[in-house]
Amino acid sequence: MFEKLFKAGKLEKKVLEQMDNYLNTLYLAVECLNSVLTQDKGEETYCIESLEREADVLKREIISTVYEGAFLPYIRQGLCNFIEVVEKAFEFLKICAFEYRYLNKEIYKHIKEDCIQVGKITLEMSEILKKAFEALKEKDDLREKALAIRVCEKQIDELKLEITNKLRRCPECAITSFWEGKNISEFVDALVKISDVIEDASDYLYILDLSLK
Repeated sequence: MFEKLFKAGKLEKKVLEQMDNYLNTLYLAVECLNSVLTQDKGEETYCIESLEREADVLKREIISTVYEGAFLPYIRQGLCNFIEVVEKAFEFLKICAFEYRYLNKEIYKHIKEDCIQVGKITLEMSEILKKAFEALKEKDDLREKALAIRVCEKQIDELKLEITNKLRRCPECAITSFWEGKNISEFVDALVKISDVIEDASDYLYILDLSLK
């Protein structure tokens, strides 16, 4: 057990619990994004922003607790790096939420199904990331979960190419203003980058796992 290996006391247990909550908050935020995409619920975008604020509070608590003396010094930096990588996913989720409200729905309808698929795969990845962290705590093998995340990321890369091609080739998708183009571009870019961050976070967990052996 991760806790037993490092003689986890109060601070260590607190950090592990906070990190579980942090990853669960990420999952809930991606779940909110899926509701937005699948049900056209623009009001759900505010749920994403609310969860992003909760995650920010949790991040500060985790880092503060770590530097109060939780875990051995060489582990602390790895844990903090992991949290700071995951934080980028919340930033991209927040951009998605904001840009979705202003999308030209006549353009968006041509890529909607692909965006929904990206959201579903991203949700799956966030669930695997939670399981990977649990595996780290239990000293289980992370390779299978890391591979699953890479497979999901490859699928999203293919969908990104499909979305780009559809926007380029669609006669009805002509951009009429700078802001309209910026809006759809930033939405799509943020949407696909969430999975990039999750893959990076998975890599950090794997590196941390190796450092514990």
